[in-house]
Amino acid sequence: MSGSRPHPLDREILRLAVPTLAALVAEPLFLIVDTALVGHLGSGPLAGLGIASVILQTAVGLLVFLAYATTPAVARRLGAGDERGAVRAGIDGIWLALGVGALLLIGGLIGARAAVEAFGAREDVSAAASTYLEISIWGLPAMLLVLAATGLMRGLQDTRTPLLIVGVGFAANAVLNAVFIYGLGWGIAGSALGTVLAQWGMALWFLARVVRAARAAGAALRPGFAGVTVAAASGGWLLVRTVSLRAALLATVVAGSALGVTQLAALNVALAVFSLLAFVLDALAIAGQAMIGHSLGAGDRARVRLVERRLVRFGLLAGVAIGLVIAALSPVLGYVFTDDAAVREALIPIALVMAVGVPLAGYVFVLDGVLIGAGDGRYLAFAGIIALLTYLPLLWMGAASGDLLGLWVAFGLGYIGARALTLGLRVRGEAWLR
Repeated sequence: MSGSRPHPLDREILRLAVPTLAALVAEPLFLIVDTALVGHLGSGPLAGLGIASVILQTAVGLLVFLAYATTPAVARRLGAGDERGAVRAGIDGIWLALGVGALLLIGGLIGARAAVEAFGAREDVSAAASTYLEISIWGLPAMLLVLAATGLMRGLQDTRTPLLIVGVGFAANAVLNAVFIYGLGWGIAGSALGTVLAQWGMALWFLARVVRAARAAGAALRPGFAGVTVAAASGGWLLVRTVSLRAALLATVVAGSALGVTQLAALNVALAVFSLLAFVLDALAIAGQAMIGHSLGAGDRARVRLVERRLVRFGLLAGVAIGLVIAALSPVLGYVFTDDAAVREALIPIALVMAVGVPLAGYVFVLDGVLIGAGDGRYLAFAGIIALLTYLPLLWMGAASGDLLGLWVAFGLGYIGARALTLGLRVRGEAWLR
């Protein structure tokens, strides 16, 4: 890099990452719109929406591997000059998504009510949650299809199409929900139906783009058993990785619940802030998936190493910038989330520790994307388990201190540090450069 002129790879990273960031931010807005509209129906429907959303988000969150496994598989074949094989790999991922979605739908039809009742909420809340969930599960196959098709588009180095489709889907969701909830008076059922229709609209739009790409590349649309099996195997390792991440977050919340209501409330705010900053870092990671897969497919190891270094630089710089913002806002951050003075006070030192740890998180998120792009899912699965097992005793010591600060140090520095070590050691070697 000479002077202040940006490296050509920096422009490519931003070309992929910026639309990805916008699409990632648009996705949680679905839930925000639902919450805002349903909230005016009363506390019962709002609480019911919360229960149903947790169940749905858990299911979809665990299956994000449908996108993460598809992106590098497509990018690798594209980099090798095999456009037909690239599109074919994405189509196999879509068939896998439809199969998993069908199983989820069947499971949801059988167990939706039991899943809601497991929360032990009062009768009106459970009724609202069951109503929302029993309608929403019809959108699960569509959402999984969207995940897989998004992975295909990203693998083809196209992050603008997912942004366009998700953006229009978000707008349609807001309009449909408003009409169904208030215009037709269908209440929380209208909210669920509006979201399902928006989800299937996005899925069909994605399918149309996939069909167009398949015809242009001369790729068959029928399922290929071998390809679907490979996609399932790759996705299985990434599922283990995702489960380890979810387990760490769940363990953190469980430990925080033992510290009292004020500390738990502050922890929930801290996790919400951490999730928000994760969108920026995830956008870089997803750009890494596409670029690393493409470069490895082309057999250009020198470019792979250069992409990795530029991505790490971006991750660290983004982490420092976000950390400075969080540190500057730490005295007033709590006012955005709560009127409780005790919670706001408890949040200040947590925000400062978070600010220190964000650059480390940027390093972790980027390397996670690099290794996913390299198809190194097996290592990521074992590394996730090792990081989780390392974190649990640290979490126990943090919780034993009786203070939320110790708990957050265990998570924000201990757990993230364990992930940084396992991922950093891997990229220093050559085994992942396959």
